[in-house]
Amino acid sequence: MDKKLQFKQIIESSDNIVFFGGAGVSTESNIPDFRSVDGLYSQKYKYPPETMLSHTFFAHRTQEFFDFYRDKLLVPWAKPNVTHIKLAELEQKGKLKAIVTQNIDGLHEMAGSKNIFNLHGTVYRNYCMHCGKFFEMEYIKDSKGVPRCDKCGGIVKPDVVLYEEGLDDDVVEGAINAISQADVLIIGGTSLVVYPAAGLVNYFKGRHLILINKQITSFDDKADLVLHESLGEMFKLL
Repeated sequence: MDKKLQFKQIIESSDNIVFFGGAGVSTESNIPDFRSVDGLYSQKYKYPPETMLSHTFFAHRTQEFFDFYRDKLLVPWAKPNVTHIKLAELEQKGKLKAIVTQNIDGLHEMAGSKNIFNLHGTVYRNYCMHCGKFFEMEYIKDSKGVPRCDKCGGIVKPDVVLYEEGLDDDVVEGAINAISQADVLIIGGTSLVVYPAAGLVNYFKGRHLILINKQITSFDDKADLVLHESLGEMFKLL
């Protein structure tokens, strides 16, 4: 059977689907990923992105962190693409039970999805490290230097998981429960090399594991269906 037709039939026949996505979900919204040819790793900075997005760098070079963060991670112009939109539609139809994402761009929420486990947080949540006051993304974007709380003067930190920081236990638990109970798991747009997030797919015990990624991954031999296609092309079929 043609792989694209097989993909479509599996989705149509299931009402217990979970989607696990990475940077490739958002590249079609013109958000560069870290590891692509045009991604952040190939661009010239004083320090590598993994260093600049670490907890140590945030703590000791806070202004440089925010300069990089505003410049490269805040993308308020980005809009959901066909994959985000189709996933939201599948949820509305009762077929998709959850999205587990490594992305922090908030495009799944923007598309209308509700049950989302943001493993690495989101740029749309920001908190004062001193008093805990919440701030919108625009507050960080429009601030200069290190953003400070307008209530107590504390540093306002994005609710994103930096290198050297652990994932939120409640988010991880929710993601594991969703994946372990799914009948179909679609892994899309991720190289599955970032742990511990990538390790969550090992909890899947359902019928169909579908992997959609342009490049080969270490999980290709574990999947029932492997599609080296763009996510947009596949989700347009639904």
